[in-house]
Amino acid sequence: MQMFTSTSLVRWNGSDVRTEMDELVAEEPLEIRVGGRAISVTMRTPDHDAELAAGFLLSEGVVRRRQDIRRIHSCARANNLVNVVLDPLVPVGFEKLTRHVFASSSCGLCGKATIKAIRAQFEPLGDSAAPHISASVIASMPDVMRKSQTTFDRTGGVHAAALFDEEGRLLVVREDIGRHNAVDKVLGHALLNDMLPLSRHLLIVSGRSSFEIVQKALAGRIPIVAAVSAPSSLAVEFAKENGQTLIGFLRDRRMNVYSGHARVGYA
Repeated sequence: MQMFTSTSLVRWNGSDVRTEMDELVAEEPLEIRVGGRAISVTMRTPDHDAELAAGFLLSEGVVRRRQDIRRIHSCARANNLVNVVLDPLVPVGFEKLTRHVFASSSCGLCGKATIKAIRAQFEPLGDSAAPHISASVIASMPDVMRKSQTTFDRTGGVHAAALFDEEGRLLVVREDIGRHNAVDKVLGHALLNDMLPLSRHLLIVSGRSSFEIVQKALAGRIPIVAAVSAPSSLAVEFAKENGQTLIGFLRDRRMNVYSGHARVGYA
């Protein structure tokens, strides 16, 4: 499966017209199944599908640790289908799975039951939870993430999510046409590599930070979430309720800290 595809176009630059080839980010449906039962169809960029499925189940509260997943395999007859086999002791309330309907690549929250139910799914972190990181280190992270966005370089059409440790080291970057999918892929990578809880890490996302992005970070126990663009009002409210640090407009060596100020060192 390819993360991009080619197409012809007519390019006009104000005076000249010519036909060229261009690369587009791929967008295809992925059906996620648990024990052979379909629970979600989401539009995504094909790549790291096992991580996407694992991260989705983590953010939905279905799994909590690596041992909860026995295996994840693709259907031999369909590239756009993955089946997750859970440990038999993991309870699955299929009727409570909140993303059992079609989710577009731009709106991962489609199909969620109620915001109240989502809020009750994970314990708050507490405002005093580690880590404490200097603003200058956080400010350097978007540039580091950007250098790893190879699909964006080719297409200009994908979001990115990146996980950093408290020393500012980049651990993983994932790209997808949907920002919530990119976050699920990062969380899935962490889950499948037995890195949870991510209590001393930072999540950086391209674009804006929505309620769902902050909620997914809480599922992974990530205390600091930063975005290069603006947060939504609900994202700020959720972060404050759960003791998370939420940073917006993280670009050009500047940032706005909307909650959890104590984790950021400004000296």
